Amino acid sequence: MEETIHVRKGEEFDINSLKTYLAEHIDHFDITQPLTVKQFSGGYSNLTYLLKSSGIELVLRRPPIGAKIKTAHDMGREYRILSAIRPVFPYCPETLVYCEDPSVIGTHFYVMKRIPGIILRKELPKGLNFTPEATRQLCEALIDIHVKLHEIDVQAAGLGFIGKPEGYVERQVNGWCARYRKAKTDDAPNFETVMAWLKDRQPNDTDSPVLVHNDYKFDNVVLDPHNPMRIIGVLDWEMATYGDPLMDLGNSLAYWVEKNDPSDFQNIRVMPTTMDGAMTRNELIERYGEKTDRDMSYFDYYHGFGLFRLAVIAQQIYQRYDQGLTQDRRFGMLIFAVHVLERAALQLIDKTKI
Repeated sequence: MEETIHVRKGEEFDINSLKTYLAEHIDHFDITQPLTVKQFSGGYSNLTYLLKSSGIELVLRRPPIGAKIKTAHDMGREYRILSAIRPVFPYCPETLVYCEDPSVIGTHFYVMKRIPGIILRKELPKGLNFTPEATRQLCEALIDIHVKLHEIDVQAAGLGFIGKPEGYVERQVNGWCARYRKAKTDDAPNFETVMAWLKDRQPNDTDSPVLVHNDYKFDNVVLDPHNPMRIIGVLDWEMATYGDPLMDLGNSLAYWVEKNDPSDFQNIRVMPTTMDGAMTRNELIERYGEKTDRDMSYFDYYHGFGLFRLAVIAQQIYQRYDQGLTQDRRFGMLIFAVHVLERAALQLIDKTKI
């Protein structure tokens, strides 16, 4: 099961105020019953809390403390996206209420039903083991559900509001380059060689844009607690948009650390992708291509972008720590990941033929 902790200092809110609000807006929520609040320990972006009251389990999501990147933490947009996706993609959580009144807990937030299950982090939960054959099957399931996500008819699902696919790659590259320069601290690498490469080699717009999750990976899927081989949920839709599917896959594979990767890349691993039987990045790319019939010959570009974008995300979070806006010690270590990701991107550039 996903680990919860006592709410971190500085990330608390008024429980009684929240309880009153939930009783007014959620059917069958009993205000006379105690409400307990714990915090999910994983994740580095939006803050996520587990709410329990008389047998009901809910999840509350709110922006991180000190975040100034409004578009990256738009709770209303995320709530609207989840509400539209759920009917066509049952892995999506069921939303219950969105609140933009800061008097309730100090910021906007939304609440959804919890999908109880197992979430894989760096090391497997105690007592859970996979054979090499089972590990491979789980990797195949992960990529196959990514394919299913990309098969959703965006317009028919009423999701046309989530983004404009025209010029998507150019906007992504320019936007993430600007974000990196804005978030760069004195101890961060400059990434200028990588940014120049991404701008110089941009592919044309895809002729078949899709619903892009933008953070699809093992620790954002939920496994059935009774059958861990089965994926039952996909979480963290805050960056979902309408765009290039290979950009989405590239972002996912930026997290994928293989058993034979260099030691510095091993040190930033956050998921159990080095288990015996785990698919390699190349195998995942090949399976995705076979399932979708897409041309994967230019994929080094998308992988390089994914490495860079992941570094920007880490740098933005590290900057908040560097400025004293958060005291979460995990964030202080992210500067090392930024350096590792630059080296990985430069190595990819050196070997690529595109």
